[in-house]
Amino acid sequence: MRRRIAFAVVGLVLIAGVIVRCRLASAHVHPGFSTDHLVMVPPTPPQDAASPPAVLLELFTSEGCSSCPPADALLARLNGTKTNAGDLIVGISEHVTYWNQLGWRDPFSTDTATERQNAYGAVLHLDEVYTPQIVVNGETQVLGSDARAVGRSLENLRRSATTLRIASAKTDGRSLNVSFTLAGALPTKAVDIYAVIAEDAASSKVTRGENAGHMISHVAVASSLVKVATTGLTPGRSVRLTLPTVPPGASSKRHLILFAQMPGLGPVVATDSAAL
Repeated sequence: MRRRIAFAVVGLVLIAGVIVRCRLASAHVHPGFSTDHLVMVPPTPPQDAASPPAVLLELFTSEGCSSCPPADALLARLNGTKTNAGDLIVGISEHVTYWNQLGWRDPFSTDTATERQNAYGAVLHLDEVYTPQIVVNGETQVLGSDARAVGRSLENLRRSATTLRIASAKTDGRSLNVSFTLAGALPTKAVDIYAVIAEDAASSKVTRGENAGHMISHVAVASSLVKVATTGLTPGRSVRLTLPTVPPGASSKRHLILFAQMPGLGPVVATDSAAL
C-alpha cells in the first residue's frame, strides 16, 4: 500500500487510492533471498557483555493491509538471527493507524508508529510512505515483504564503532528501571536513546477489512516507543520507564529494546535488547 504522507485519510477518493496502492505494492513482493543460512540465537540477557553488535529492523505494518502479512512473516523469520557479518537482527513491529478507518481497527496500532513513519518519510526524502515498509538501521527503507531488498540493505550496512549495552532492567510495579552504557566512538557529540517495550508475540483473528477471516501473527510488537535520553558516551546512565498494559492478543512475554540514533531520526548507531 502506498500512501501520500498525511496524518489522516479523508474522502472516498483517497480511500480508494489507498486500497489500489496497497494492491500494487503486493505485486512487487519478491520471495527470494533465503534466510536458511542465518543463525538463530536466544534473546540476549542484560548481563551478557559479549553480546554481538546488532542491527535494527523497523517494520511499519497494519492488520488492515492485505500486503502486510508476508512482511510480518519475513520479520518473524529474521528477528533474532544474525547477518553474514555476525550482527544480531533486532526487529520491531510498529503498527500504524491510518488503516483503522478502512474496516478493521488494528489493536496494536499507535499514533507513535504513524508519526515516526511520517518523520522517516521526510528524512529519507520519500514522496509517499506506505505499508509494509522496513527501515533498516534508520539508513535505508525498502518494501517490507521484499526479502531480497532487505537482504541487500543488511549486506550494505556501515559498521558502527558505538556500543550500547543494557546493564540491568528491573521491574518495579508498573515501572521499569533501566541502566545502560554507551561506549566506543560517536559520530556526533550526543545521540538520542530510544526505549521500546515489545511484546514477544501477538496475533489477531481479523473479522473485517482486507484481511477478514485470517489469523495474523506478529513478533516484537511495539507497545511503547519513547525517547528516554540524549547523551554522549557514558559509563552508566539510568532511566525509568512506565510499563504499558499488555494488549489483548499478546503473549505474556515481552522484551526491552534500546537503540541509539543520530538526532533528527538519523542512522541508528547501536542497539541492544533484553528479555523482561
